Amino acid sequence: MRAFAYEALPGRVVFGVGSLDRLAEEVERLGVAKALVLSTPQQREQAEDVAARLGARSAGVFDKAEMHVPVEVARAARDEAKRLGADACVAVGGGSTTGLGKAIALEFGLPIIAVPTTYAGSEMTPIWGLTEDGIKKTGRDPKVLPTTVVYDPNLTLTLPDFIAGPSGMNAIAHCVEAIYSETANPIISMMAEEGVRALARALPVVVREPGNIEARSDALYGAYLSGASLGAVGMALHHKLCHTLGGSFNLPHAETHTAVIPHVTAYNAAAAPEMVERMSRALGTDDPAGALFDLAKSLGAKMALSEIGMKEEDLDRAADIATQNPYFNPRPVTRDGIRALLDDAFHGRRPAAA
Repeated sequence: MRAFAYEALPGRVVFGVGSLDRLAEEVERLGVAKALVLSTPQQREQAEDVAARLGARSAGVFDKAEMHVPVEVARAARDEAKRLGADACVAVGGGSTTGLGKAIALEFGLPIIAVPTTYAGSEMTPIWGLTEDGIKKTGRDPKVLPTTVVYDPNLTLTLPDFIAGPSGMNAIAHCVEAIYSETANPIISMMAEEGVRALARALPVVVREPGNIEARSDALYGAYLSGASLGAVGMALHHKLCHTLGGSFNLPHAETHTAVIPHVTAYNAAAAPEMVERMSRALGTDDPAGALFDLAKSLGAKMALSEIGMKEEDLDRAADIATQNPYFNPRPVTRDGIRALLDDAFHGRRPAAA
């Protein structure tokens, strides 16, 4: 076995059907006096329910979270937290809401209690992102890692199939990238492989049988593993591309990850044999890139960037941005290679088997 370094991330996870009932207890356990509850406008009702559960420990609800965390929204949320005297945030929702909580924590150091309602996985990472002037900037800081995460599969029962599928594929993308990260290690790779296995098994059932709580639980378990995996290692080409497409062209987050991950998997296959081996085991195939494409398509996901808002005339600019200051990647990142990858993703072509 090769030498490695692994630094476990701190944090408490409370997982299980009905675990939302323990939220007030968890907030009290942290000694929080006033928690600002965060959500998107669409999840205001859930946020108000959470605020009611907190009772006197609720500072109110801020429901303006948006995908890719625009810097002006982050500033407004920071101002509101300060005005209300909040000493913590409870983020109810997916990656957009968790990202907003991280933006507040980045400036004020307030602890975050995350209550995921999707399979984003970002609640388990110390990675933050802010979008300003069409460019999404990301970074790592331990103070944005949620202190406690409350996973209640009941909260995902209302997640419609057209969101659940891409959200789960987004989580799978975290696992794939974690295995070939520059700082990959056998502990995280083992978790990432199990995350892919759990998600690939659960997602078709979630889409086919929306009320199946066992499948919902398995998918949420896979999402937890995906976030924990990516959070402990570095990002690579896949996230660079998705941050570019999302931040600069405002493409939807999970749908972008879904359309891109089969192509990045194919791009890196020859240079990342352990990733291919682990993914092949998890997916029961010798063609993981094609299997990811087929899985996503079976979930009803849109597999062409052209279907989710990308314009063909912007592909050149996207390739230019993505190859400036590139993240580590096992295969060299070339402008021609990335342009060809983006063209395949734009048209929704199934990756060719290696």
